Amino acid sequence: MTDYAASVDRYLAAWNEADAETRTKLIAEAWTEDATYTDPLADVAGYEGIAAVIAGAQQMFPGLGFSRGEILDGHHDVVRFTWHLGLAGEEPVVIGFDVATLADDGRVRHVYGFLDKVPAA
Repeated sequence: MTDYAASVDRYLAAWNEADAETRTKLIAEAWTEDATYTDPLADVAGYEGIAAVIAGAQQMFPGLGFSRGEILDGHHDVVRFTWHLGLAGEEPVVIGFDVATLADDGRVRHVYGFLDKVPAA
């Protein structure tokens, strides 16, 4: 049985890691080599593409962190979860909803992300 929470926590740890070298290791631990990531702002594949999207989000929102939201549910090889981006204990700046497929080892194979709350331009 897949530990959906552990998979999501590894995924979010990669998004939160500021050091590029450590983040690369976390991406390899959380994602399969052929992984894809698709949301309204990005459509990438592989570790380098995923690392670039994460680095871009960190540049756009310096000092903010990702955390799990209220929803975490899964069946078979699919997990859905909400996430928050913001400062701990404060109202999130961004809220999203992701659906991911997982490999047998619990690593992320594909992510389909949705942005539910984004800051006004």
